[in-house]
Amino acid sequence: PSYFTPHEASGKLTAMRNLRLAMAQINPTVGDLKGNSRKIIRYIERAKSLDADLVIFPELAVTGYPPEDLLLKPQFIDDNLTALKEIAKGVTGITAIVGFVDRSAGGLFNGAAVIHRRRVAAVYHKMFLPNYGVFDEKRYFQTGTTPMNMVIHGITIGIGICEDIWHEEGPVRAQALHGAEVIVNINASPYQVGKPPLREEIVKKRARANGVITAYNNMVGGQDELVFDGHGMIVDNNGNVIARGRSFKEELIASDLTCDNPPGKTSRKVPSRPGIETVTISETVKRKRRRPLPRRSRPEPPETVEEVYRALILGTKDYVRKNSFSHAVIGLSGGIDSTLVAAIAVDALGAKNVTGVFMPSHYTSRASSEDAHSLADNLGIEITTLPITDTFNAYRQLLRGSFKGHKKGVAEENLQARIRGNLLMALSNKFGWLVLTTGNKSEMSVGYATLYGDMAGGFAVIKDIPKMVVYELSRHINSIKGEAVIPQRVLTKAPTAELKPNQRDQDTLPDYDTLDAILKAYVEDNRGLKDIVDMGFEKELTRKVIGMVDGSEYKRRQAPPGIKITPRAFGKDRRMPITNRYKSG
Repeated sequence: PSYFTPHEASGKLTAMRNLRLAMAQINPTVGDLKGNSRKIIRYIERAKSLDADLVIFPELAVTGYPPEDLLLKPQFIDDNLTALKEIAKGVTGITAIVGFVDRSAGGLFNGAAVIHRRRVAAVYHKMFLPNYGVFDEKRYFQTGTTPMNMVIHGITIGIGICEDIWHEEGPVRAQALHGAEVIVNINASPYQVGKPPLREEIVKKRARANGVITAYNNMVGGQDELVFDGHGMIVDNNGNVIARGRSFKEELIASDLTCDNPPGKTSRKVPSRPGIETVTISETVKRKRRRPLPRRSRPEPPETVEEVYRALILGTKDYVRKNSFSHAVIGLSGGIDSTLVAAIAVDALGAKNVTGVFMPSHYTSRASSEDAHSLADNLGIEITTLPITDTFNAYRQLLRGSFKGHKKGVAEENLQARIRGNLLMALSNKFGWLVLTTGNKSEMSVGYATLYGDMAGGFAVIKDIPKMVVYELSRHINSIKGEAVIPQRVLTKAPTAELKPNQRDQDTLPDYDTLDAILKAYVEDNRGLKDIVDMGFEKELTRKVIGMVDGSEYKRRQAPPGIKITPRAFGKDRRMPITNRYKSG
């Protein structure tokens, strides 16, 4: 575990009101009630070994987040409540706040249980339910109506859950006005580029505006398309970060907090909020000797490219592990996309658990073969070569009568991709390997991918990574490894599917710099044709790209899940109708 002490440690607590707080930044698995409970109990014991007064766990830690339609199963709710009772039986000598699903006459609630002396002493219900982007909590939960404060050792602590802290006039304001000196906010806030600093700024604002120490504990781990990055923090009442969790890692963050600020102090006068519940756990100021917490430096957030790389590694690792796979297989083409996916897979799973398959046709260049095998050597993975020329010829012979009188074209090109997809799925079926697909966001946006071909597989590692970021990540890997793990030629040669002679991606698509900029404007920023043209892009080219995006929705619906990285990923974020005659401009 990592521990952080913001103040000079003292062997004896004085009349100052002190709280030793531990934040368990854990990685639960959706639906694994027993496994999650064991982990929660284990971290409670670790917090007790530090003589912590309070340990807090992420939002819905018992069930994992998001449980989605498991919440519609009454038995699942019953089992989650039983798990909470079992957790409570082991809580002595410490108070714990644990996220779970509560049920009352009003329905289901996203709840935080205050556990003390082997029982659930109080329950707070989340008041602000997110219902945008990847969130649809209003589908399942009722809205909490009452802010909650609790008193531990004479210190008043406000309890919040995730979205509660994002609202300026949310429960934090009422809690501070009613005496809270510390706010604890438990979270399941998924990662996307730019979100960690945004969260930190929100937490700092709430702390400063309300004059309260604020502890923000976030979940870590991968869950289908989502990755939770941790980045927990404790901020003092002036908005200074005094403790910080690492990114994408489980850990216990402990800190001694001194409450010397007048409770309820705010930067401006606001009307009092009626109806707040206060639960007293212990009014006695705790005075006893306890070991000082070891001093540790605070980890600084990584650079964005490193942060994205860690997200991809954790998302891949957890998808494979949590779905009971142990080995991944990847079609290696010698191109940049499959190269990056293989490097991520090795860092996530280990080289012995990754197999590459090189499937050349008579259009495959010698350079592609050399680059694929060079990569396999650099990564230390096994590579198998399965030539597809004879199979391709057999397919064309079989279809000769049906295709008679028609020129060769995309159908013949896609046959090759589909043969490769079949081979990868055959290996998956035979050996229980998970196929990792290699398409990036730029290709998936415009449909530059083959259904049942290169889209065939179980998990799409880089489906939300634009092409130019693929190159950036690949260069970053070589930089952090200190050697050209990714062959230099892969970084410089023109992208090609090699499905016909002298083929290049730019025969069909704009250059990727231009394409990615148009896609960001249209897909992520929701700009229309006129707005994008006003940004300086050629009108007919923009119209063509928009048409390709709109016409490829049916493909994306059939793609495997992949890791959300950008603010607006295909799938849960961006949900467009397949049958759709609306044209932008």
